[in-house]
Amino acid sequence: QVQLVESGGGLVQAGGSLRLSCAASERTLSILAMGWFRQAPGKEREFVAAIRWNPGYIDMTDSVKGRFTISRDNAKNTVYLQMNSLKPEDTAVYYCAAGRMLVGRYPPRGPYEYDHWGQGTQVTVSS
Repeated sequence: QVQLVESGGGLVQAGGSLRLSCAASERTLSILAMGWFRQAPGKEREFVAAIRWNPGYIDMTDSVKGRFTISRDNAKNTVYLQMNSLKPEDTAVYYCAAGRMLVGRYPPRGPYEYDHWGQGTQVTVSS
C-alpha cells in the first residue's frame, strides 16, 4: 500500500506563498500520476493540479493558473505544489493523491480516478 505524506501547510497572509510537499513511500509501476485537491468547509473536494510522472504532463484548474506551480522530483518520489499570490479563497485542506489512470496523455481531474490519498494539510490565507 502506497502511503502519501504531505507537509508545508500553514497560515499566511493574502499575497503570500507556501510550498506543499507530498512524499510517496514507494514508486510502483501502478502510479502514473499524482495530484493535489482541496476541500473547504461545506464544499466538495475540488481538483487543483496534477502531474504525470513521465513525461511530466501537467493539468491545473483555471483559478490557480499563473499563481500555483506543480512539479516532481522523481528521485525523491515527491511532488510539490508551489503556491504564490495566495488569496483567502485558497483556504482549504489540501490533499495529495496518487493513481494509475490517465486521460489521454494527461493526469486525471476526478478524485475517484486516484487510488491513494494523503491525510491532508491545512492552508489558511488571511485577508
